[in-house]
Amino acid sequence: MENLVIRDADVVDGTGADAYRADVVVDDGRIVSIVKEAAAAGCQRPRARRELDAEGLVLSPGFIDMHAHSDLALLRDPDHSAKAAQGVTLEVIGQDGLSYAPVDDRTLDEVRRAITGWNGYGDDLDLDWRSVGEYLDRLDRGIAVNAAYLVPQGTVRALVVGWEDRPATPGELERMRRLVAEGLEQGAVGLSSGLTYTPGLYAGNAELAELCRVVARYGGYYAPHHRSYGAGALEAYAEMVDLAREAGCALHLTHATMNFGVNEGRAPELLALLDEALACGADLTLDSYPYTPGCTTLAALLPSWAGEGGPEELLRRLADDASAERIRHDLEVTGADGCHGVPVDWDTVEISGVADPALGDFVGRTVLASARLRGEDPWATARRLLLADRLGPTILQHVGHEENVRAIMRHRVHTGGSDGILTGARPHPRAYGTFPRYLGHYARELGVLSLEECVAHLTGRPAARLRLPDRGLVREGYRADLVLFDPATVAAGATYDAPRTPPTGIPYVLVDGRFVIEDGRRTDVLAGRAVRRTPR
Repeated sequence: MENLVIRDADVVDGTGADAYRADVVVDDGRIVSIVKEAAAAGCQRPRARRELDAEGLVLSPGFIDMHAHSDLALLRDPDHSAKAAQGVTLEVIGQDGLSYAPVDDRTLDEVRRAITGWNGYGDDLDLDWRSVGEYLDRLDRGIAVNAAYLVPQGTVRALVVGWEDRPATPGELERMRRLVAEGLEQGAVGLSSGLTYTPGLYAGNAELAELCRVVARYGGYYAPHHRSYGAGALEAYAEMVDLAREAGCALHLTHATMNFGVNEGRAPELLALLDEALACGADLTLDSYPYTPGCTTLAALLPSWAGEGGPEELLRRLADDASAERIRHDLEVTGADGCHGVPVDWDTVEISGVADPALGDFVGRTVLASARLRGEDPWATARRLLLADRLGPTILQHVGHEENVRAIMRHRVHTGGSDGILTGARPHPRAYGTFPRYLGHYARELGVLSLEECVAHLTGRPAARLRLPDRGLVREGYRADLVLFDPATVAAGATYDAPRTPPTGIPYVLVDGRFVIEDGRRTDVLAGRAVRRTPR
């Protein structure tokens, strides 16, 4: 552990309060002393084995990524500079109802196939865990940044019910309750759902409410990717608010956006809905990323009926001409539930990655552009790609609205989440740029948030949602998960053309009091661990 004094830092402490100048002493992984304005007051200045001159730099808590997809990346790539270089010291994984625990052998293989586009298939790793606790233990062997885990409801349903579109039996529901309780007892911080992804979307609200009652009993929170971000988005948000109220469960709305043409300029309606719920006592927060395009897998756009039975059944239906024509009609005419009830515009669907490098010519082009090059219908191109890459393609979907992004990020219960997929040749730049973009573009350049407000959105507020008693603030006794950045130069380097470009203006990042970024370069330190739910 470092015995360190950070000298003359401008401390932005994560509460939203004004910045102040201080010397901050770190020892044994914690902040042991904060001496304000020591030089000006002529005080005896604190000493340590190492001194770091922070003149001109802001010292803040480490950033908390409330929506990350690093479930395998943390194990595959110990460097994990994608997040560490941004100042992220904690990620929340297990998102969107699909992850890798709890599982059995069958379910693990199915989930790996279903979310290959998020994390790769994982055949380069020994996936030797089956329970939530075993997965968290695996993280404890040493990772670049800390990680908290949500029990994924879709994975739980796959394990108990399978990939069938039917209600759970009473016995199955009881087993799902037990699995959620076990996951929380083993350290998960809550429950996630992906209600436009199979098999989680097959659950009705009564089933979800029963699982949320378990979450509430353990003091966790429910993080749904709800049933629509397009047509019916407001109704879908209201549905989740009502469900959480019925279950008595804290609610965190993940990647809270209002997308597609039907929702342009409608963020104030969403915020009014949330304000009404908060006024009635709801325990409610949300996260968003500071970009307009979304990112998911190409297969996620398909209608839910096509995925019943699991990934292999989906591939079989895609290969069958009659079934494929039904899928096309739902996508292009009706508006598939996977595409949020909006008929797909293939010119907004850009292929960002493929599992098979031989298909790399598709990457960086929209489905429509690739179809024109091949002289075929866009659905024929999409179908061909899904089959050839076995559901592996990831996409950027250019359906967002800047005015909605800015309005939502101003809200008092907003937090930051990258929703970053790290795989693929051209991933969304949010995976590498979310947090410096908040600080540089939206706070410094546009003034959408003050610097102090922005830091609170990225640190203290998410720590409070996670009920972390000693993280998220620059405060004596707290964990020394810290970032030093230059407020005049901090910026995202990642772009759509060069999405893995590192940020600028973040020279130092500490996890548990140890430098993971030093002088702007990644060290070999693996100080991160699983951050388990704090018992009430």
